[in-house]
Amino acid sequence: MRLRPAPLEDWLRESYFTADIDISSSGVHSYSMAELRELTALRHEDLDRLVFDDGYSLGAPAVRAAVARHTGDVDPDRVMTTSGSGEALALVMSALLQAGDEVVVVRPGYHLLVEYATAIGCTIKDWRLDPEQGWQPSLDELAGLVTERTKAIIVNFPQNPTGTTVTEDELHGIVALARKAGAWLLWDGAFRDLTYGTPPLPDVTTLYERAVSFGSFSKAFGLPGLRFGWCVAPPELLTDCVHIRDYTTLHVSPLNELLAQAVLENASSFIRPRLDQAHANRALLLDWAAAHSDLVALTEPAGGVSAFPRLIDVPDVDAFCDALFKKHGVLVIPGSCFDSPQHIRVGFGGRTEQLTAGLERLGDALKETRH
Repeated sequence: MRLRPAPLEDWLRESYFTADIDISSSGVHSYSMAELRELTALRHEDLDRLVFDDGYSLGAPAVRAAVARHTGDVDPDRVMTTSGSGEALALVMSALLQAGDEVVVVRPGYHLLVEYATAIGCTIKDWRLDPEQGWQPSLDELAGLVTERTKAIIVNFPQNPTGTTVTEDELHGIVALARKAGAWLLWDGAFRDLTYGTPPLPDVTTLYERAVSFGSFSKAFGLPGLRFGWCVAPPELLTDCVHIRDYTTLHVSPLNELLAQAVLENASSFIRPRLDQAHANRALLLDWAAAHSDLVALTEPAGGVSAFPRLIDVPDVDAFCDALFKKHGVLVIPGSCFDSPQHIRVGFGGRTEQLTAGLERLGDALKETRH
């Protein structure tokens, strides 16, 4: 198994820490430890009582129960806590997939959801989202891709980078296609709690016995540095994941789980303020795009905190993004990181003043390309 470099991570590796203005992120504004303690009423004494023993292979029972409640009252025996949802995705795909398996993935999409199955040696079939259709997923197209040979369908809705999502009826339609083929349905729900105008989708594992869902603190919770995530899956699959994990991370840190339990028990206190902020920022971004419609074409994001506008008259978007960073101090993600070279990913989940300043500089840089 040989993984290709992840262009998104290569782009962010150093610039993430040195940009004057970062409007690239697919997550919300991060919380501090002081804010975490205030929102959870976690005390210093609670931390002081922690003993740094080894942890449970599947996660501490109380934390698994908290994840189960947050996910939608699923069975805690179906929960595994992990170091970010990335570990969960890697463990599940390693346990489920083999070289030659047929796998359907969404493009453009987050690299882990595409490249990990590729590295295993799977036969990849692309479910492509069309910008001319507002990135709206076509279930008819998905139906044409899924066959009796399909081992897994891997999706993330709401979606990164486009911000598109599916309705609950469409969710049931995807489940029906997976069930008909007997395929596994792997659903990355990192952005599940970040929707506008519609409630979050139900967890797919409550609808289909061969579904696996994934969650994370890195997006809606504003705690990417905590590196806490989870998956919900059949217990026998989790057993296979543990056997792989025994050779790598073994378990999640008990400190992370202590903090995670406190956060999960106060989830709305973390999510609601950031969702409200993102909702206001989204309106600001849409107004900016409308005012610059000769320079960018933007489909309104329905979920998440990233948008994927097309730069209308920029021949080399990678070079433009590099110059935007070096000359204007603004970080965005070139669409080439998602196989969409005429687009950029703009994040609107951060501080409003950062977004306002970043968009102003982005507009100025786009105007310069016309001169």
